[in-house]
Amino acid sequence: MRQYGTWFSYSGSAKLILAIVLVATAAALAIAGLKLPLPARPHRPGSNTTTLLIVAWAISITAFLACVGVYAQQAQRDHLAGRPADNILPVTLIAAGVTFFIIAVTGKPRGGPAVISAAIAAMAAPMVFELPFDLVVMARTYPPIAPNPALYRVVFFAPLFLVEITTLALLTWSPMVRLSRATFFAFAAMLAVFAVWALAVGFEYPSAPLPYALNVVSKLLAFVTILTLFLPVRGQAELGNTQAGQAPAPA
Repeated sequence: MRQYGTWFSYSGSAKLILAIVLVATAAALAIAGLKLPLPARPHRPGSNTTTLLIVAWAISITAFLACVGVYAQQAQRDHLAGRPADNILPVTLIAAGVTFFIIAVTGKPRGGPAVISAAIAAMAAPMVFELPFDLVVMARTYPPIAPNPALYRVVFFAPLFLVEITTLALLTWSPMVRLSRATFFAFAAMLAVFAVWALAVGFEYPSAPLPYALNVVSKLLAFVTILTLFLPVRGQAELGNTQAGQAPAPA
C-alpha cells in the first residue's frame, strides 16, 4: 500500500525558481531587519479581540481535526496506508519544552503572564516553520486523493493555515513580545536553509540524511525566531533612544 502525506520533490527549473524565491525573501527580511526602527512592540489586542482570537483559534483546530478525518477516510478508501513515521516530532517536542522553560523562567513580568507567554511561544514556534513549509509542499502532496485531488488539498490545508495564522496571532497577547533585528535575521536564516534544501535535493521528503538534517536545522531556527521575540533587547532599545535624543530608560 502506498503511504500518503509525502510530496513530490522539485526538479529542474522548478527547484531553481523555488531556491531563488526563498533566497530573495530571506534577503528582503534581513534588509528589513537592518532598516526598520527596531525593537518594536506589536499592538496588543483588547479583551474582546483576545476573546475572539481564542475562539477563532479553537474553531480552526476543531475544523482541522474534522477535515483531517475526512482526508484520512478518503485516503483509506483509495487503499493508501497511513503517513510515514514522523522522525522530526521528537526534535519539535524537545525544542518546544526548552522554549517553554526558557521563557517561563526568564520572562518578565514573572508568574502567570510569563507562563502563558511561554505556552503560546511553544505552540507558535512550529507554526513559524510550518506556514512557509506548507506553502512550498501543498501543491505537490503525494499521492493525489481521488476523485478530486485539488479539493482534498483544500480540505487539508485551508484549516491548517487557519490554525497556523491564529496560533501566531496569539503572540500579540503577550506583554513580553517585541520584534528585534534578531527576529528578522533568524527567520531569514530559516528561509535560507529552505533554499539550500530546495537547491540541493529539490526540497525532498526528509527520509534521507541530508533533507532530514536540513529539516531539523530549519525547525530549530523557527524556535530561535520565536525566542528572539521574548529575550531582552535592552541594548538595542537604549541605542534607539540615544539616537532619537532621548535618555536611556532607568533600570
